[in-house]
Formats: sequence, C-alpha cells, structure tokens
Amino acid sequence: MTESDKKQFYTLMGNVYAFYRQDTSSFALGVWWEAMKSFDFAAVADALNRHCVNPDSGQFMPKPADVVKMLRGSTLDGAMMAWSKVDKAIRQVGTYASVAFDDPVIHRVLQDMGGWMALGSKDEREWPFVAKEFETRYRGYRVRSEIPEYPKVLIGIAEAQNNQNGLKSQPPVLIGNSETAKRVLLGASDKPAVGFERLGDAEMLALAAPRAQAA
Repeated sequence: MTESDKKQFYTLMGNVYAFYRQDTSSFALGVWWEAMKSFDFAAVADALNRHCVNPDSGQFMPKPADVVKMLRGSTLDGAMMAWSKVDKAIRQVGTYASVAFDDPVIHRVLQDMGGWMALGSKDEREWPFVAKEFETRYRGYRVRSEIPEYPKVLIGIAEAQNNQNGLKSQPPVLIGNSETAKRVLLGASDKPAVGFERLGDAEMLALAAPRAQAA
C-alpha cells in the first residue's frame, strides 16, 4: 500500500473493530498500518474477511501477526499472479509501449532484472527461467516490512527513442486496476534504487535490440 491507501485502510480497520464490538485508537491503527503497508490493500482486505469467517478463529479480533501470517503464507500465489500480469502484458501490450502496473513490487523486480525492454528481448526458451527468477525476486520483496523504492514507469522502446531524440512520449499503458496503477505512479521515487545506476536511453535500446532483430 501507499500513503494514498491509508484513509481507506483506516476505514477498513474501523469497520473490523466495530464488527468485533471493540474500540479502536490512533495507536492501534498506527501499529496495523506499519504491519500491513507492505501488502496490497485488496490482499489485506481479503485476509481480514477470511479471518472473520474462519470457523476456528473468526470469533476473536485478529492481531496484526495473524494477518501477516496469512498474507506471507500466500506469497507464492501472489508471485504467480504478479507474473501472470507481466506475461500477459508482454504478449498483449509489448515492450514498445511504456507501462505502469498496479503493483509497485512488479516495477522493482523488473528493474532489478534489467527493465521492461530487456524483458522483451528474451525468447520462448528463456521464458520459464525468467518466470522463475521473477517469482523468486518478487517473493523476496513481498516478505519485507516496507515497499522498496521503484521506478514509476517501466520505459518502453518508443519512449526511450523519443527521449533520445528530444520528443514527447505518450502516457504509459496502465496494467491491472487502473486506479491502483495511478497511485503506484504517484508513490514512486524518481531516484535510482540503492545499488543501481539508471541506464541511459541508448543503453536501454541496445538491451531491446536482440528481440527487435529477431522480429
């Protein structure tokens, strides 16, 4: 989640406390926010709903640790779902266009793997290994307590070429939930992630060249 999710998250937690007929406090909400902010809002809401209807433990107000345990237990599913979005976007949108996903962790993982255009240079024989690397990296970030720094846009070939030639580019294609993808755009840092140096447009285009030549 990002700061823009905090209001709806606090509303959600207020409803949960009301469901269990308990009073909430700013301290309790702060603890919940720190524990939950590294996860997607939809995933947190789903986990709380599943707790409430659980026949064994649903009669008790959940603790942050209970929900974290549920969410971390599903990181493999989350990684597979995230890769499914990436795979679909590569096949339907392609790397010519710049993209913005509704999940900031996808942005960071793909940045670590060389970027959007570099991903497009992989062939079908490499694809299963690329998927495995993505899922491993994604799960590693998902179990951390904070959302990592990430680029707001995954730059495509057209934007890289336009930047190189001093031309204006089209807005990125939003992947997944468009409203959430917009919040991802707003919550990103323009600085390169720690330990990474941002590639220039010419270098990014060179990474995309193998797939372009093969096409």
